Amino acid sequence: MVTGAAGFIGSCMVEYLNQQGQIQLYLVDDFGVESKRTNWEQKRFLHIIERQSLFEWLHAHKPKLDAVIHLGARTDTTEFDYAIHEELNVEYSKDIWNYCCIHLLPLIYASSAATYGNGEHGYVDDHSIVDQLKPLNPYGISKNEFDKWALQQHTQPPSWAGLKFFNVYGPNEAHKQRMASVIWHSFNQIKQSGLVKLFKSHHPDFKDGEQLRDFIYVKDVVAVIDWMLHQMTSHQWVAANNGLYNLGTGKARTFTDLVNATFGGMDLSPNITFIDMPEDIRDKYQYFTEANMQKLQQAGYTAPFYSLEAGVDDYVRHYLVPGISY
Repeated sequence: MVTGAAGFIGSCMVEYLNQQGQIQLYLVDDFGVESKRTNWEQKRFLHIIERQSLFEWLHAHKPKLDAVIHLGARTDTTEFDYAIHEELNVEYSKDIWNYCCIHLLPLIYASSAATYGNGEHGYVDDHSIVDQLKPLNPYGISKNEFDKWALQQHTQPPSWAGLKFFNVYGPNEAHKQRMASVIWHSFNQIKQSGLVKLFKSHHPDFKDGEQLRDFIYVKDVVAVIDWMLHQMTSHQWVAANNGLYNLGTGKARTFTDLVNATFGGMDLSPNITFIDMPEDIRDKYQYFTEANMQKLQQAGYTAPFYSLEAGVDDYVRHYLVPGISY
């Protein structure tokens, strides 16, 4: 069962599973959202279930599940009503967790690098610092609250992992609009005007365009989840592996690098100008993120990640330019 299956990462996850020959899938989301339709309607699956009626549906139909990949969430970092994030990102996730405990199902769920806030405690997926983290917005707070809750539970799924996604980019994100990646926005700006507007830095330690993030291609994200899924369902995942994991590349890159790669994927020379950052996000903006990836490597994942240039080029050249969904 994949939640958030009509969204960005969820729909890419379903596509990846379909490519592996896995079509015995139950998809959960708000399927009435028209802007997400192209993300899921061509995928192969057993059944779609509306998010708000999931648990009633599960109780009535009692499907035979092997695992749950919980990617559904309210991901808007500019939504400041915490009650919305609490309902969808905390309480709903607790219900998913408890269902997995009762039915002995492996669980992989989406956390976020937004939990790290300004990075005062570094970007290490160490359980001992989770209580000390200070996320900068309600979205990050909700993700950290669920991580804290999960770590405190005596009753747990037989195997589980919470993945702290860093800056994920790739196909099927158009519906996110303001929250879509800088690559998506850059591509559309280039098509319209031939130039890209990036936020100025409002931090003395960073020049304009040199804000640093750990950008990871969605194809790497779904490959890691699929690897974990196989480890868990084949009982190779030991209880000591349960917990939180960073999911980035481990290498921070600048927004200028990102935009230069976007121009490159369109076979154009870079043309960048800088604008003021909106005041509503200035004091909640992460200037640097970089995942420490040792924990995932120690758990046994050794495949290489796309470089920034290779990932952006693939996304732009094969998805954005042709205008296709994944």
